[in-house]
Amino acid sequence: MFAVFPKNAVEAPEPSKAEVKGCIPSWLQGTLLRNGPGIFSVGDTSYNHWFDGMAIMHSFTFKHGEMTHRSRFLRGDTYKANMAANRIAVSEMGTMAYPDPSKSVIVKVVTFLNHTVPDFTDNGASNIIKYGNEYHATSETNYIRKIDPVTLDTQDKVDYLKYLPVNLATSHPHYDKEGNAYNIGTSIAEKGKTKYILFKVPAVPEKDKGKNCHALKNARVLCTVPCRSLLTPSYYHSFGMTDNYFIFIEQPFKLDIIRMATAYMRGVNWASCLKFCPEENTLIHLIDRNTGKEVETKYYTGAMVVYHHINAFEDDGHVIFDVIAYSDNKLYDMFYLKKKTDASDVSFAKSSYRRFALPVQADKSIPSAENLVTLKYTTATAVKEKEGKLICQAEVLNEGFDLPRINYDINGKRHRFVYGTCVEESTLKTKKVSFATRDLKLAVISYVETDCSC
Repeated sequence: MFAVFPKNAVEAPEPSKAEVKGCIPSWLQGTLLRNGPGIFSVGDTSYNHWFDGMAIMHSFTFKHGEMTHRSRFLRGDTYKANMAANRIAVSEMGTMAYPDPSKSVIVKVVTFLNHTVPDFTDNGASNIIKYGNEYHATSETNYIRKIDPVTLDTQDKVDYLKYLPVNLATSHPHYDKEGNAYNIGTSIAEKGKTKYILFKVPAVPEKDKGKNCHALKNARVLCTVPCRSLLTPSYYHSFGMTDNYFIFIEQPFKLDIIRMATAYMRGVNWASCLKFCPEENTLIHLIDRNTGKEVETKYYTGAMVVYHHINAFEDDGHVIFDVIAYSDNKLYDMFYLKKKTDASDVSFAKSSYRRFALPVQADKSIPSAENLVTLKYTTATAVKEKEGKLICQAEVLNEGFDLPRINYDINGKRHRFVYGTCVEESTLKTKKVSFATRDLKLAVISYVETDCSC
């Protein structure tokens, strides 16, 4: 039931054909790129957290009913430094390291004096991002690594800060049908202000597709959203997008910048600098993509922690968005490796699939305490308060569901199918599920898609 301490992966850089049982559909053509943690120990040192492991990339190429696989470690600066030292020499979120253990006190002092925001790893083990025609392995720091999508060779190190004032950025951007990419990052204490920055990386024009140039050189800021607190910006992992709006959740799950800057001095990891404030509410920002400005209405809901947006769409004057939400911050703690090897230390984080409905224009003539959501297919509410703000309550569509995916071709449009993973707490077994319902009211069907028409 519990895995042994994770073993280091073995890369397979040469393509190999998979044994196919059954039949791969002839229409399935192309390459799936994925990455994730693959090396958990170097020399006599080991990472503390599953997400800290050094990245291994995979490609799965489907062609003419066959599938070919290859894998390769991401050979960035972090990988090279660790391998040269034969120990973990570069810090990750849950594992702190010092360049020279014999001089650790000096290193701590110098780091504190020189860095308000510490220099981060380039261990991009979270996702693969496409900017223009370039593919990048990414985590959530300001460093991403360009890769060759065919050979999986590691190429240039790219620093967001050379092109945009963001110290952190999500590993889950959005794309439109023209190939433009949209993402959001945090600018920490720049000119005395901390803010969230929505930016666009344009698609490469047809005439420039053969040229070798960094796509981020053409990135431009679409909107800035001021942070509610200068030194404690919200943590976020994704955001929502419709044809006309961005949805950004500023949740009371915060990154304490002062604690991060002093982490070396205090001998703690950066993850300990994340704090959840359950007594605070969550502010939902709705941003007009056409003007780059927030809508006048302010939307609030209770404290929650959101990692994954599912989809968002517009309907009859409302923006509807679906997320996977948690009532606390236990999820990250679940993946400390000591907990994965100790059956007596199980902390189970419970998720819920929540749907929110935001009336875009709040009618000022409607009295307080009235629900402004007029859609018939959801029980989500947005109740007007005296100050004019709306207090939103979600409709819960499912429990214990995460890692959601939809058919991305309908991103921004009303969806019927969602795919993801459920965890059964009683046995701690994981199963893949999909579900489809009348307007996405609850019905979970393992491995099955159904047509549940209205």
